[in-house]
Amino acid sequence: TAKAHGGPYGEAEVAGAKANLGWPHGAFVIPDELLAAWRALGEKGGPAHAAWQARLAANAQKADFVRAMSGTAPAGLDAVIAETKAAWAAEPKSLATRQWSGASLDVIAPLWPDMVGGSADLTGSNNTKAKGMEPVTAPGFGGRYIHYGIREHGMAAAMNGMALHGGVLPYSGTFLVFSDYARASIRLSALMGIRVIYVMTHDSIGVGEDGPTHQPVEHVAALRAIPNLAVFRPADGVETLEAWQTMLARTDGPSLIVLTRQNLAPARQDGSAENLVARGGYVLRAAIAPEKVALFASGSEVEIALAARDALEAEGIGTRIVSMPCWSAFEAQTEAYQDTVLGLASLARVAVEAGIRQGWDRYIGRAGGFVGMSGFGASAPYKALYQHFGITKEAVVSAAKARL
Repeated sequence: TAKAHGGPYGEAEVAGAKANLGWPHGAFVIPDELLAAWRALGEKGGPAHAAWQARLAANAQKADFVRAMSGTAPAGLDAVIAETKAAWAAEPKSLATRQWSGASLDVIAPLWPDMVGGSADLTGSNNTKAKGMEPVTAPGFGGRYIHYGIREHGMAAAMNGMALHGGVLPYSGTFLVFSDYARASIRLSALMGIRVIYVMTHDSIGVGEDGPTHQPVEHVAALRAIPNLAVFRPADGVETLEAWQTMLARTDGPSLIVLTRQNLAPARQDGSAENLVARGGYVLRAAIAPEKVALFASGSEVEIALAARDALEAEGIGTRIVSMPCWSAFEAQTEAYQDTVLGLASLARVAVEAGIRQGWDRYIGRAGGFVGMSGFGASAPYKALYQHFGITKEAVVSAAKARL
C-alpha cells in the first residue's frame, strides 16, 4: 500500500514483523553468531588479497596503478598546460570553444592515460575524441573512448559508476539542450560528490538553424541551480584550457563545461601562469576612462561585452569587463576578492548572456540591465538570431547608458 511504502512503521507494526520473521533481537543489534559467520566469510578472501598485494608490489607499473586509483593528476600536467596556454595566447585564433575543448583534450588525454571519454552519438560535434583515443569495442576493451549511442541518461549513469569504482576519470559529451535527458544522473553525481566531467556543446541560440527545440535558453540557469555542480562557460581558447585544468583538479564533485558551436574572437591575450577561470570570475578588462560601468558576461557574449566596452570608452565612459565563467567557483572566493571584481556599488551594471536572466541579479542587482533571452529561440543563422533578439553591442551600450 502507499502507506506501507512511504510512512513510518509504528511500534506494534515493527514488533509484528519481527515476530513473523522469528527475529527476537532489539534495534541495531547484530547477534554474535551472525557477526562471527560474516567475519569468517571475509577471512576467506585473505589469501587472495595477499596474493594481489604481492603481484602489485612486484609490478613495474605499480605507481601508475596507485595514481590512477587515487585519482591524482599525472606529474607534469600543469607544466604542459601552462606551456600550451602561453602558446595559444601568443597566437590567438577565432575558433568555437567546442574546438578549443577538443584541442585541450588533445593536450591532456595523452598525459592522463586513465581518462575515458565518450559521446552520446555526437562525437564529431562535441569534439570529445582526443587524438590517439581508440574506441571501446566488444570483445576488445583496450580502448578508452565509448560510443554510447543516443542515450544521455545511460551515459551519465555509466560515468557515475566508473567514477565510484575508481581507476578511471570519465568524461563525455552531448548537446546542452539534451542535458535534460541526463539531469537525474548529473544531479546524483553532484549529490555523491564524485568527479565526472560533462561536455555540453551548442550552448545557446548560437545553434542557429536547428531552431528553438535545440536552442537551450534556460539550461545553463537550471544546471547552475544544482548544488555541488561546477558549471563552466568559457569565452575562448585560454579560458577553455583553464576550465579543463580546473575541472581535472576538482575531486569532490562533478563539473560541466558549456561550449559554443560558433567561432569566437579571442578574449584573453595573456598567457599568465595564474588560472583565472579557477577564480570563477575576474576583471578581464579594466576601465581606462573614469569608471562608471561594469559589464558582466560569460562564454560567447564576452565578445559582445568587449565590443560594447570599446564603444563606451570611446565616449569617455570608463567600463570594466567581468568575465564570469563559473559562478560557483566565484562564490567560493573571499568576500574581499568578490568585491574587487564586482566593483563599486555605484557602477551601472549590465549582464549579457544568450540565455535567461535567472541568477544574474545576484551580481547586477534588480535595477541592473540584462541583455539576453526572455523566451525561446527561433530558426535562422545565428548572427541573424542575435540581431533579432537584440543581443548586440548596441543593446549593451544602451542598457549601460540608461543606468548612468
